Amino acid sequence: MIEFGHSELSLSVQANLLGLSRSGLYYQPTGSSTREIYIKHRIDEIYTKWPFYGSRRIANELQKEMMINRKTVQKYMREMGLAALGPRPNLSKPHPGHKIYPYLLRNVTAAYPNHIWGIDITYIRLQDGWMYLTAVMDWYSRFVISWALDQSLAVSFVLEAVDEALSQARPIIWNSDQGSQFTNPQYIQRLEDHQVQISMDGRGRALDNVFVERLWRSVKYEEVYLQEYEAPRVARQGLSRYFNFYNFERAHQSLDYRTPADVYFRGQSQLQFILSEKEVSTLT
Repeated sequence: MIEFGHSELSLSVQANLLGLSRSGLYYQPTGSSTREIYIKHRIDEIYTKWPFYGSRRIANELQKEMMINRKTVQKYMREMGLAALGPRPNLSKPHPGHKIYPYLLRNVTAAYPNHIWGIDITYIRLQDGWMYLTAVMDWYSRFVISWALDQSLAVSFVLEAVDEALSQARPIIWNSDQGSQFTNPQYIQRLEDHQVQISMDGRGRALDNVFVERLWRSVKYEEVYLQEYEAPRVARQGLSRYFNFYNFERAHQSLDYRTPADVYFRGQSQLQFILSEKEVSTLT
């Protein structure tokens, strides 16, 4: 990357040409205390291991190793975008005024590639701070269609992942929780423009996005927790390698030990063949 002032191209243009996020170019450590960073990293570890734990249980775990109260844990969990899975009030709070869409997946199972996609956000730790990762996954094959990494929970990086996913294919149903990023008008407009049916988890239905929750566990135990990302660039490189491995090399027991890519692309070919056969039969 050539510093601005030594090139005719701005850093933002260079980033676009290289396929990088501009936020990583200007990254500065969070400025948070070493204690806060450590606590948030520990909260992430505990939540990843036991995603049904709320602030009370997480605080109890942390109190085994430090002095901390539940209010601090609640504050940090809100900042991290974390909420325990399972029935409880106020599961996910949308932005006031944003439209909430109904849940469309009751008694529905993904039957073929691009039938149902899910999107979610998780916390990714760095040595001196943290970032946020969002990913779009095909539920039928577990194939990660797209992902994006950013320093904040602003909707912009979610839109980046949405745009990348929709440039490749279009699902019938797109599921998310009711978080403010997923009720944002810009996000909704993109899905409506592609005639996608929008589904949102209702209160107490966080487990409906369980495929993405399982993805986060794999990402963290198999990549993030084994590394010590020094900066966003290092995190992005590591996650890029991991998602390539996850999609094209990692065999999944739930997929009869096939890879997500094999199931996704083979399934698309089979579906296209079936549709072609139906078209021929209607003409004869």
